[in-house]
Amino acid sequence: MTYAAPLKDMLFVMNELAGLAAINALPGCEDASPETAEAILEENARFCSEVVAPLNHSGDKEPSSWADGRVTTSAGFKEAFHQFGAAGWQGVQHPVEFGGQGLPKLLATPCIEMLNSANLAFALCPLLTDGTIEALITAGSHAQQEAFIANFISGKWTGTMNLTEPQAGSDLALVRTRAVPEGDGTYKIFGTKIFITYGEHDMAENIVHLVLARTPNAPEGVKGISLFVVPKFLVKDDGSLGERNDVHCVSIEHKLGIKASPTAVLQFGDHGGAIGTLVGEENRGLEYMFIMMNAARFAVGIQGLAVSERAYQQAVAYAKDRVQSRDLAGSPGPVTIIHQPDVRRMLLMMRAQIEAARALAYVAAASSDAAHHHADEATRRANQACYEYLVPIVKGWSTELAIDVTSTGVQVHGGMGFIEETGAAQHYRDARILSIYEGTTAIQANDLVGRKTARDGGAVAKGLIGQVRKTVGELQGDAQLQAIGARLDEAATALEQVVDFVVANIKGDIKSVFAGSVTYLKMAGVVLGGWQMARAALVAVDKIKAGEGDIKFYQAKLVTARFFVDQILPQALAYRTAIVEGAASVMALEEDQF
Repeated sequence: MTYAAPLKDMLFVMNELAGLAAINALPGCEDASPETAEAILEENARFCSEVVAPLNHSGDKEPSSWADGRVTTSAGFKEAFHQFGAAGWQGVQHPVEFGGQGLPKLLATPCIEMLNSANLAFALCPLLTDGTIEALITAGSHAQQEAFIANFISGKWTGTMNLTEPQAGSDLALVRTRAVPEGDGTYKIFGTKIFITYGEHDMAENIVHLVLARTPNAPEGVKGISLFVVPKFLVKDDGSLGERNDVHCVSIEHKLGIKASPTAVLQFGDHGGAIGTLVGEENRGLEYMFIMMNAARFAVGIQGLAVSERAYQQAVAYAKDRVQSRDLAGSPGPVTIIHQPDVRRMLLMMRAQIEAARALAYVAAASSDAAHHHADEATRRANQACYEYLVPIVKGWSTELAIDVTSTGVQVHGGMGFIEETGAAQHYRDARILSIYEGTTAIQANDLVGRKTARDGGAVAKGLIGQVRKTVGELQGDAQLQAIGARLDEAATALEQVVDFVVANIKGDIKSVFAGSVTYLKMAGVVLGGWQMARAALVAVDKIKAGEGDIKFYQAKLVTARFFVDQILPQALAYRTAIVEGAASVMALEEDQF
């Protein structure tokens, strides 16, 4: 089945929930009018559905291959990537001075969603390149910016992130790759990096690696890590490509999913040393890499949303087509399975979580734009704090629900979902990595607990809860809205109790607090996602009463919001019990009792 971008919902969320008009009014965002946004999204939808989506299933069946140090990508990927770069899609949110379009993150986010829905494996290459661009804009020298960024944006070159080593997974304190200064401003890099997405491929002229390594006499642990730019082909002073650098792909992984995306093992320095240049200052590499990782983490959250949308579309199409069994209310013959109550429940469960995740992610993107562009410094700081709080939720919650949503998609298909030919299984397999890479859900949750909740005494979290309660106060008059408001109020209270628990116990019972960290993250996603669905319901009721726009769309939006608060939001109460009253039991068994 092909992919049709959910443009109507994307535009609704951008305009009604994320406040595109307010973003458009910010300095530097003048080009992002609602009319421009709609035109860009329509063109991106056409490109993704016509050029990229048809390569998704074929790439899974015939993945990238490695031979003699070279990687050949799946058929059609190279040509599609050239079209992607030529059309300017890599540069939507990047600065005009380097050839980008300089548009807000809020406008770029649905473009990222569409690309990932169309073809998750393909979209990983632009995702890592976006992160490389962000890191060099923030911490790179003028010479590095001039040499690399415009070529990234044009699609001529791509970027990678090199953190993990065989002995160092998420614990980057164990990184042992060496960087030896040459005395001329360059370093020679020696070491092995694993799990490098698009670390080798044939889609671009050059691949530029951002590499974590240690200089001689660097402090032990994360404080002794530096960041280096190491291109596959050295770049001459005039910008042209020079000789091959001493970085080579020695293998690619054989994976459960995203098979068309080559995940490389890279060897640096086997033939004298790979030449690299330092980004920023020595021993600040992890700080700089987190810029790239934060951009990537948000984008991975969008990937979770995107693959869920693709699985949902396929499940709906199958449910409308598959004839089996009679209608429970009585029918002269078999009906399509979408008439069956449990199939409808599954489809609504998929739909409601997708719409909530999309709304929360787009609202987070708008906070990022306000943090960068608002004229008032205090407003910028507040929005940055809000965005930073939401990033681990967008990443962790959206990718965890992607596993559930794509699994439900298989269930809707029944036995045919277990058959590779239908394509439902591919979405499930592809989704499974998303809660692992760029930091597992536990890593996102630990960040949410430690840096984003305990450090400020829960101030940002409680500020968001205050906004939820403001929405509760607006859910009046209409019986449906009142019911939504009552459930949302209960959930907000439960979340506040958990925030208080985290802040009160982080010093005295730290293991019990972190034992409930993933549950806290999921709870925050459910409550804040429910908040967005309640806001959507408010808009829908107003539109229906006024007779404005597509009434059937707004009616469906209201039904989906009510489903979310009835079927999903009550999970928050159980999460509260598990964290506040049950987290300590996680640590109760001794090691030898497992």
